[in-house]
Amino acid sequence: QVQLVESGGGLVQAGGSLRLSCAASGRTSRSYTTGWFRQAPGKEREFVAAISWSSATYYADSVKGRFTISRDNAKNTVYLQMNSLKPEDTAVYYCAARVGGTRTSGYDYNYWGQGTQVTVSS
Repeated sequence: QVQLVESGGGLVQAGGSLRLSCAASGRTSRSYTTGWFRQAPGKEREFVAAISWSSATYYADSVKGRFTISRDNAKNTVYLQMNSLKPEDTAVYYCAARVGGTRTSGYDYNYWGQGTQVTVSS
């Protein structure tokens, strides 16, 4: 079992930046891919970014060039640096983990955090 805890959400103006963190505990010795997903009110959950154990990354087109995913394996933590934020980035952001390579569907992830709210004002 792996437990995930997100932090770093908040309220920011358009054009601003936030850094989300996803701290893992439990059976973290396995090779996990960690993904970030988000869900806005009334919308379906969508993939944002993912990073494999070897730090291979993949991004949704909507965030490419603005968001950067990274990991610190020594701290069992994955980060999502979000720059040039837009009002349409407003959502609850979730991190998730799976054993194996990167996937963009949330159904392929076994472990989920509780989510952190990101609100971007115009």
